[in-house]
Amino acid sequence: MMPDQLPEQNIHDGKRRRQRLRQSLRLQNHSIEASSILDIDVGRRLRELRNEHGYSIRLLAEKSGLNFNTLSLIENGRTSPSVSTLQQLALALDIPIATFFETGVSEKKIIYQKAGQHPRAAFSHGILEDLGTGLARREIEPFVVTLEPGADSGPTPIVHTGLEFVYCLDGQIVYSIEEQTIRLEPGDSLIFEAHLPHRWRNETCTTSRSLLLLCPADTRDRPTELHFITE
Repeated sequence: MMPDQLPEQNIHDGKRRRQRLRQSLRLQNHSIEASSILDIDVGRRLRELRNEHGYSIRLLAEKSGLNFNTLSLIENGRTSPSVSTLQQLALALDIPIATFFETGVSEKKIIYQKAGQHPRAAFSHGILEDLGTGLARREIEPFVVTLEPGADSGPTPIVHTGLEFVYCLDGQIVYSIEEQTIRLEPGDSLIFEAHLPHRWRNETCTTSRSLLLLCPADTRDRPTELHFITE
C-alpha cells in the first residue's frame, strides 16, 4: 500500500470514506457533496494549484514537509492522498482544504499579464518568470529565464518530450545538444526536439535573459522541473 493512501480500515467501506471527507470539509464551511468528491481528480487539481502558485514539486515538498516522490505519485494519480496529507498541502498553499475538490475551474482561452505581474520563482542561480499562469492545460509552458553568471542546468543531460524553443534577450546562453554546442546572443533563437539530450549554461560574467517555450508532447511530462531546481 502506498504511504499516503487512506488507512485500510477507512477504504474497505465507501460510506465511511465519504463520512470522513464530509467531516473534513465541514470544518472549512464548504457545502460540497461527498458523493461527488470521489469522482474528482485530486492529483490534477493539486498540479493546477501548484502551478498557480508558481511552485515546483520540490518547493511544495519543502513547504509542506511531504516527500517529493509522494507528491509526484499523487499528481500522476498513482496514489490517493489522506486527509492529513491534504491538510499539510492546504497549509503550504494557504488555501482551504476544500479547494482540492472544486470543479468550477474553467480553462482560459486568453491569458494577458501586465509587465511586472508575472509569477516569479527563484531557482539555483536564477529567476523563472511564468508567462502562462492561468492555463488549465500546459501544452505550452512559456517563461522568461534570468541566469546569473556561471549558472547551468547541472551535470546530467535533460531529456523530455516535445519541442523546446529559446530566444536570447540579453547576454549569452550556451546550449549543448548531443554533440553540438550553440552559443545564443541577443536576437538569436533555437528550436529543437527535446528528446535530444541537452544542457544549458551561462559562461559569461554577466546576467543573461531568455524567452523559453517548453512544449511537451505528453501533458503528463513535467519538463520545467527537469530544467530548474527551485529554492
